[in-house]
Amino acid sequence: MKVKELAVEAGVNPDTVRFYTREGLLRPTRNPDNNYQQYDAEDLRRLRFARKARQLGFSLPEIRQILEQADDHHSPCPMVRDVFEERLAQVEAEIAQLQQLRNRMTSALAAWQDMPDGTPDGHTICRLIEHWDEVVPETGE
Repeated sequence: MKVKELAVEAGVNPDTVRFYTREGLLRPTRNPDNNYQQYDAEDLRRLRFARKARQLGFSLPEIRQILEQADDHHSPCPMVRDVFEERLAQVEAEIAQLQQLRNRMTSALAAWQDMPDGTPDGHTICRLIEHWDEVVPETGE
C-alpha cells in the first residue's frame, strides 16, 4: 500500500501516516521500481494500534515503548496498566482542579452581575477581579 491507501484503510489523513513513519512507528519498505514507500498489513495494524492508544491518552514515547516491547516478544500489558493507572490519577486530579475553577468562575460571574462597572482610577484596574473574593466567600478550595 502507498501512503494514501494506508491512510484510507486506517481512516486517517496521509500526513498522519507520514508522521508515524518519521517517528519510527511504521516501517515501510521501498518499492525498487519507483522508490515509493510501501506499507503492509503490519503497518496498518500498528497505525490502528497507535490511534487507539492516543485516544486513550498514551503519549508518542509511551506508544513507541509499547511497540518496542511487543516487537521484542515481551508483553507490554503490565507497563500499559501501570502507565494508565498513573495517567488516570493525573486526569482525575486535573478534573478536580477544573471543577474548583468552574465553581469559582460561576460564583464570581453571579457576584459580578450586580456589581457596577468601574473605571480605572489609579487605585484599581478592574474592580470585578480585584474585589471578587470580598463578594464571594472562599469555599475552602
